[in-house]
Amino acid sequence: MKDKAISLLKRLTEAHSVPGYEAEVRDIFVAELESEGKVSADKMGGVYCERGEGPTVLLAGHMDEVGFRVQHITADGFLKFLPVGGWWTHTLLSQRVEVMTREGGKVLGVIASKPPHFLPESERSKVMALGALFIDIGAQSREEVERIFGIRIGDPIAPAVPFTAMQKEDYYMAKAFDNRVGMACAIQTFQELAGEQAACKLVAAGTVQEEVGLRGAKAAAEKVRPDVAIVLEGPPADDAPGFPKSESQGKLGGGVQIRMQDPTAIMNPALVDLAIEVAEREGIRYQLTMRNSGGTDAGTFNQANEGVPSIVLGTPARYIHSHNAIIDINDYLEMVRLSKALVCALGADAVAGLTDYL
Repeated sequence: MKDKAISLLKRLTEAHSVPGYEAEVRDIFVAELESEGKVSADKMGGVYCERGEGPTVLLAGHMDEVGFRVQHITADGFLKFLPVGGWWTHTLLSQRVEVMTREGGKVLGVIASKPPHFLPESERSKVMALGALFIDIGAQSREEVERIFGIRIGDPIAPAVPFTAMQKEDYYMAKAFDNRVGMACAIQTFQELAGEQAACKLVAAGTVQEEVGLRGAKAAAEKVRPDVAIVLEGPPADDAPGFPKSESQGKLGGGVQIRMQDPTAIMNPALVDLAIEVAEREGIRYQLTMRNSGGTDAGTFNQANEGVPSIVLGTPARYIHSHNAIIDINDYLEMVRLSKALVCALGADAVAGLTDYL
C-alpha cells in the first residue's frame, strides 16, 4: 500500500495542473481507474469513476493546484504573470516554474525581481508586490518568446519541483500536496475497495478550479447528485514554530484530520460522529479539526441540491500554497484507511440516518 502511495503521489505532484488546465492529473485519474468502473466527465473538465448500487457516496479530491498565467510579455522577453489561486508573495522569489505552451511543451523559468542591490534601504525589508515580479525564461525579446519558445498570453504556469524523499523516514517534500493527496486517496481508495462489498454506489471524482472558488464542485454536485460527500484534502499543518503545540490540530504524524467546521461548511454532525466511531473501531489515528479560515469543496457540496451531508478528511501538509510542502506519508495512509472504512459503513440505513430530522 505504501509503495503504491509513493508512486502515485510522485506522478500526481509532479503533474502540471493549475485551475482550468487540469489535463495532466485528469489523465492519471483515467489511466488508473478506467478498468475499475464507468468513467465520465462533466463539461467543466471534472472526471468521475463509478461502480456499485445503493446510496451514492462521492469521494472527491480537486485536481488543480495554485499557479499562474502569463499576463504580458515584455519587449525584452520577460513574462509578467497573474496568480491563479492564493499565493503568499514571500514564497515566490527565486523559485523555478514551468510555463506550459498550447502545444504541450514546458518552458523552465525563474521568478525574479529587481535585485536588492539596486533597491533603496527602505524597500529592501518590504515584501515585493506581486506586480513587481516577473519570470525569466532566458529569452531576449517578445518575438523569441512567442516564435522560439511558443509561449503566448494566457498560458498556464506551475511550480517546477520534484517529489523528494527527505532524510526523516516517511517524510516527503513536493509541490501541490494540496491537493494531490486528495486525488491519490480517491484513486487508491476506489482501487482497494474493488473486492469489498460496499453497500453503496461509489463515485470517485476529481473536481476542477477549487482553488479559485470551489467552482468545479458545483458541476460535480449537479452531475453526481450524491447522498453523501467525502471531501479528501491536503490542509495546512499547524505544528511548526509559531503555533502553540497544545492547540495543534494538524500535526505531521498525528493521523488523518477529520474536519468538523471551517468558514465554508459545518460538517454533518452525524457523519462526523460516524467517522470518529469508524476510526476508533478500526484503530485509525485521527485528529479532530475546527478551522476559522480556509475552505474546501465541502463548502459547495453541503449546500447543493437539497443539501448533501459532507465531511472533509485530510492529510496535513506543512507550507501548502508554496513550492515545497511536507507530509508524513503515514497520515496519508491513515486517510486511505478511514476513507475505505467509512465508505463501507455508508449503507442505505446509515445514509438515511444522516438526515433523519423528523
